[in-house]
Amino acid sequence: MPHRRYVAPAALTATAMACLAFATPAWASSTIPLNPGHKGSTAAEAEEKCSDERFTGRTPGQDGWHFVLPGGAESGSFETLTLTFSDGSNTVTVKVPDSTDAYPDKFYTAGNTGRTIHAYLFTPAGWTLVDGSATISGEAAKFNLSHACPGTPAQSPSPTPSPTTSESPQPSGSPSESTSPTSSVTPSESGSPSESGSPSESGSPSESGSGSPSQSTGGNGGGDNDGDLPLTGVATTGIALGGLALIGGGALLMLRRRRDNITFTS
Repeated sequence: MPHRRYVAPAALTATAMACLAFATPAWASSTIPLNPGHKGSTAAEAEEKCSDERFTGRTPGQDGWHFVLPGGAESGSFETLTLTFSDGSNTVTVKVPDSTDAYPDKFYTAGNTGRTIHAYLFTPAGWTLVDGSATISGEAAKFNLSHACPGTPAQSPSPTPSPTTSESPQPSGSPSESTSPTSSVTPSESGSPSESGSPSESGSPSESGSGSPSQSTGGNGGGDNDGDLPLTGVATTGIALGGLALIGGGALLMLRRRRDNITFTS
């Protein structure tokens, strides 16, 4: 009797532990890659399925992505996803679940199996899926991009067109069109001193027809600008000859009178 009292509890404990071992098989976590055939895809290039009810909260400027873990119970469930996207200029790494809520995401279980094999993610429209990996609770070779729903990329504002015609600081007439210095009157074309009235061409006192001193000083009395010109040349010679003639005539007249006053007595 004492031996039976100890054997019965031990047998029940062993049976219970065996049942638990078969009911919940233990799987170690593992990391698996994204299916290589899905690398470099955009949402527009993937299988489009916008009718998926999980995409109802997506805005027009977002792409919806649905990833799935294939396989049976041995694959376990998604624990985390690490996805790399390109926005056209930079590489962006997104983790699911995302604690910052920068990119809406969600894990979903598959029916009554209790396995989390569905993952949804929203990103800005137009991004390209570059690569990815997943940590799962079981064993699998890869995970897949099941389908997507493309959005409409935001249009960047076009730059304001710059004026095509601007006023040039230079004058409208080019130097070749303006009158060049060569077209102006040069000293050779203008009246040279030889062409202008020279002293030789101007009337000399003899040719100018200036009157005698009695004529140049009229009784009407001209202004200050009518000053007499000095008598030179032929006019001075005439006056001198006239004076000599008067002196000679006077001398002859005096000699004649003296001759007439002489009386001869016999």
